[in-house]
Amino acid sequence: MTHLTKVAFDSEGTTLTGNLFLPDGTDTAGPLPAVVVAGTWTSVKELMADRYAERLAARGYAALSFDFTGFGESGGEPRDVEDPARKVRDIHHALTFLAAHEAVDGDRLGALGICAAAMYMSDNAAHDPRVRSLALVAPWLHDAAICEDAYGGTEAVAERIKTGREARGRYEEIGEIDYVPVVSATDEHAAMPYDIDFYLNPARGNIPAWPNRFAVMSWADWLTYDAIALAPRIDRPTLLVHSEDAAIPDGARRFHAGLAGPKDLLWTQGTQFDFYDTEPQVTIAVDAVAAHFGRTLR
Repeated sequence: MTHLTKVAFDSEGTTLTGNLFLPDGTDTAGPLPAVVVAGTWTSVKELMADRYAERLAARGYAALSFDFTGFGESGGEPRDVEDPARKVRDIHHALTFLAAHEAVDGDRLGALGICAAAMYMSDNAAHDPRVRSLALVAPWLHDAAICEDAYGGTEAVAERIKTGREARGRYEEIGEIDYVPVVSATDEHAAMPYDIDFYLNPARGNIPAWPNRFAVMSWADWLTYDAIALAPRIDRPTLLVHSEDAAIPDGARRFHAGLAGPKDLLWTQGTQFDFYDTEPQVTIAVDAVAAHFGRTLR
């Protein structure tokens, strides 16, 4: 069993809101190893980070999920912008909050990134020695070549970058933010113009806390972000849990190959979205992640 506390912490002047999950009996257990958890691009903590954090707490960890700057219950403007640098900064401050918490052993901190947060957790780990162990579930890990494969080729990527920079210019000039849906089965301008059940089904990810809104200015930073290049800078023990039927398995393979420290790669079954909320994929992933942290957060 676990218990949940709503928490708030500062990220360079912005107040972020999170959910801190602790195992029952924490008062007598002594300081705990702790993990910061985050999920897909545009996500709020309720989509999948809460689920993983609660499961880790049930296995004896303090686990923090939170909303990034400009998302969900957290403060910050502009809203719903996928800004990798801003998200990496927020992860750094989430770890600072965790390290100082009375229930946590600040020398035993881990990081778990699901989908896009795999890139941001990896980026922080590459320069934050407080992260003693890293785990990535269904990781979306891209560079320029992978973006071209995923988004229709060189010209299509260049057009999205151009559109994103123009949208950023409008925001900086007049404060206007261009939004499109994150996911839509009917709007060709959506960031993901597909019929994706996880995001469109109210019983899964289409929840009131998630506005299904993508700031067009996000394209430039997203498509020029190189996560594969981070791997040689990461020497902490790292686990990847992925599947050939999940998103860009080649990115996971290339990232894993480049890691500088101890590394494991668990190939299992399931689509990308299965790892967000579906059994047995969630339990397989959580069990592997908990075992990894058990070995590495001594």
